Amino acid sequence: MRVTKLQLCKVLIVLAVVASMSACSMFRSKKDTIDTMPVDKLYTTAHDSLVHADYAAATKAYQRLIARFPSGDFNEQAQLDLAYSQYKDNQPDDAYSTVNRFIKTYPTHKHVDYAYYLRGLINFDRTGGFIERVFQRTETQARRDQGYNLQAFDDFSELTRRFPDSAYAADARQRMIYLRNVLAQFEINVAEFYLRRKAFIASADRAQYVIEHYQQAPQTGDALAILTRSYIGLERPQLAEQTRKVLALNYPDHPYLTDEKWPHAPSTLRKMVPFSGHH
Repeated sequence: MRVTKLQLCKVLIVLAVVASMSACSMFRSKKDTIDTMPVDKLYTTAHDSLVHADYAAATKAYQRLIARFPSGDFNEQAQLDLAYSQYKDNQPDDAYSTVNRFIKTYPTHKHVDYAYYLRGLINFDRTGGFIERVFQRTETQARRDQGYNLQAFDDFSELTRRFPDSAYAADARQRMIYLRNVLAQFEINVAEFYLRRKAFIASADRAQYVIEHYQQAPQTGDALAILTRSYIGLERPQLAEQTRKVLALNYPDHPYLTDEKWPHAPSTLRKMVPFSGHH
């Protein structure tokens, strides 16, 4: 039987329509599986998205799993994974809320040490890099950053106190040392600011705070030097001399001991990076 061109066109049109409908049906089926697949498959789908760095898809799948299956091991693990996915997707507020809720709901969970560690990481990463902090942060932003640093320090501290043998404890301790030094340097920055403006009571208070709270930080030498200069400015020569002796005993190579103009005659580094330390 001979097929005319018109008949052939009709056949092709019908096939195209069928193929299109089939594709739509497959798309709807794929979309619907998030609402219909069993919990183990849904978790696998979410985890695969997380592994492949598709954090938006992972977040959506984990949230759907938590909503559909409000209890059980998959739900608990999904909450932790959701917090991590949000953290990697640059959603620190959502991630912090999620991990906080997990800690409060499951305080004895076998992975709660990781939750404390992740909570610390979320705040640790909120403040940007060193160059950004030095050259781009406003005073208000810098103070806000210190709040995040303090909270991160407390989170890591709680992890190491509660779970000293945790796999995350060693890294947490190293981050605590870094945060301690950052917090001490912030106080030194402020103390030097006041010192240069001859606000000697304020500079002495800031320096004393570093000495009392960050004794093991390398910035303690700067704090003693600033405190000495502040006492001189306040016309308290006896206290100034006592503090200077402590500085000489503990930090014999500190620039203040050889340059009485410190910190008003900054080095090349200090000109490039305002308020940088001498360590």
